[in-house]
Amino acid sequence: MPEQVAIIAGSGLSGMLEVSPSDAAAENAYGMPSSPLYDVTLAGNSVRVLARHGLPHTIPPHRINYRANIECLYSAGVDAVIALNTVGSVTTDVLPGGIAIPDQVIDYTWGREHTFVDSVGEGADHIDFTRPFSASLRASLLSAAAEAEIETGVGGVYAATQGPRLETAAEVDRLERDGADYVGMTGMPEAALAAERGIEYACIAIVVNRAAGRGDKPIHDELEAVSGAARDKAMAVVARFLGRVREG
Repeated sequence: MPEQVAIIAGSGLSGMLEVSPSDAAAENAYGMPSSPLYDVTLAGNSVRVLARHGLPHTIPPHRINYRANIECLYSAGVDAVIALNTVGSVTTDVLPGGIAIPDQVIDYTWGREHTFVDSVGEGADHIDFTRPFSASLRASLLSAAAEAEIETGVGGVYAATQGPRLETAAEVDRLERDGADYVGMTGMPEAALAAERGIEYACIAIVVNRAAGRGDKPIHDELEAVSGAARDKAMAVVARFLGRVREG
């Protein structure tokens, strides 16, 4: 089991955890992270939390300093990250209001600082990214979900798009042809940067809407009705996972 776990939380953080936005983030070699590392108690378990979009939510997906965020966690001795990522469902395996633990990524983002290896002369670190999410961390999260009696999608492909706009129906059709099950905007380069720093990384995909062209109503009509339920499920899994870590 990991020794120092952190959560990277995205949209809806303020409704999931009680944190104070008053602390100032500390700049590192890659710039200013989105937020400080907050010490949060969740179901009696202490965990570090980084707010991906800042507090309040002000940083859009394509402007997040992913390198500074991961470096902040690395410098703090974090060896495992549970990433909470809001997504839309491309396929019908997990519908809005549900959660999933994906096992693969397709990266459609562009123009983001996506590696720590960016200086000529320092050599290239060709990380093995065959399995972008930690198998052991995923297994622990799935076991925690079972213990918490939370139904969870097992596996699936997370498509990371650029944002901040949502996708067209035709683009979602392409994602499905490519094999994607979920679409979000923050999974990459976050997962790859964690791998470069040797940090185990797994994603809990919080499904809040059907992807474009997949539902029978406008996308935003679904958000408020189901997002709270999906986030509650994710936090129940995280709480049980942290309990397992504490128990050793």
